[in-house]
Amino acid sequence: MRFASVLMIAFALTASAAEFDVDIRQLTNGPSHHFFGYIGHVQNIPWNGDGRYIVALRTSFQDRMPHPGEPADVVLIDTQNGDRVEKIEESRAWNFQQGTMFYWNPKAASRELIFNDRDPITQKVFAVRYDIQTRQRIHEYRFDDTPIGNSGVAQNGGYFLGLNYGRMARLRPVTGYPGAFDWNPTESAPDNDGVFIVDTTTNKKRLLVSFAELAKAVDTQGSELFINHTLWSRDDSRIYFYIRGDFDNRSTRIDVPVSIRPDGTELTKHQHIGGHPEWLDSSRVIGSSGNKMVIYDVDKQRIVETIGGSEAFPKVGGDVALSPDSKWLVVGDRQGVENFYVVFRRADCARVQTKGFPHPGYTSGELRVDGSPCWNRTSDAFLFPAIADDGTRQIFVGRIREK
Repeated sequence: MRFASVLMIAFALTASAAEFDVDIRQLTNGPSHHFFGYIGHVQNIPWNGDGRYIVALRTSFQDRMPHPGEPADVVLIDTQNGDRVEKIEESRAWNFQQGTMFYWNPKAASRELIFNDRDPITQKVFAVRYDIQTRQRIHEYRFDDTPIGNSGVAQNGGYFLGLNYGRMARLRPVTGYPGAFDWNPTESAPDNDGVFIVDTTTNKKRLLVSFAELAKAVDTQGSELFINHTLWSRDDSRIYFYIRGDFDNRSTRIDVPVSIRPDGTELTKHQHIGGHPEWLDSSRVIGSSGNKMVIYDVDKQRIVETIGGSEAFPKVGGDVALSPDSKWLVVGDRQGVENFYVVFRRADCARVQTKGFPHPGYTSGELRVDGSPCWNRTSDAFLFPAIADDGTRQIFVGRIREK
């Protein structure tokens, strides 16, 4: 399928002597909906290794969550062939906030793709490693006793983290797969579930830390626990994630960030950093505290730096993505019924803010359109989802032009 034309839009931007601006264009078009589905933090990059292809999901609807086993198309957008969209596979394990947890395999980023799927009969979730050149599944990571999906690939490859998406479908539907199998449907903190780690060389898994262990480390008040946002540091020496429970009740909500080593040692509770944090390096995390964008040191267990100021980030707490070269931040956040993007150059604190992208009707709940910015590999462009003029959910790309 070839799109008739790709609309190029050069938006007026607010800048403070930034000496750069951002051109934004709509990459995909309706009537189908297209989206990558997750934030581009921890170098989760939609472009493949040589930059030719962008991976995305395609669906025929956006006004409801998928029914159990209902597939979305896995598509490649060919940037060297008029942004032609080609279906290569399907996934039955996806949602609108996190998609199907797409990652290009860092060990073979030009051709190997990782995404989640599930068995249409058993509803058990598994991760897939797929070769886009041969159009074949290289391996399916099926674990019948604990059917987990990928929740984060090591930034240098070799491992991925796994979570129980059936449990999340019960306790935090926006991040789960409706109807997926959950092997502990009644236990609040089971000892055979938690964060798993899978070795992609041996294809073996182990339980990194269980809910039972987490409940001992954190006062969970007996809540049914689940986990969100398992993030590898840039050197893969640490994993940062949130222990959560009773999330829809603000008075009793459990929302505790912790870090752990990949060998299961040094489980450490941390000060809460808001938004969707991003690793800066091996020990520092970018996030928000109060009304400021900050850097938090997991070794020192305290905030060590403020980034910019209120003039740079008038609203914090949204989605944060650090460019692969570490020189840029793009922060997506909602103001009213619009998503805005602040592009921030770390060297001199120069910044621009895009116009707002309205998404009335999709500002909250399981169907919401989050900011979800994702960098390319050359650190000069990022993509994000937005509602197009025809009301469909589409992919847009912002490209930085330094003057």
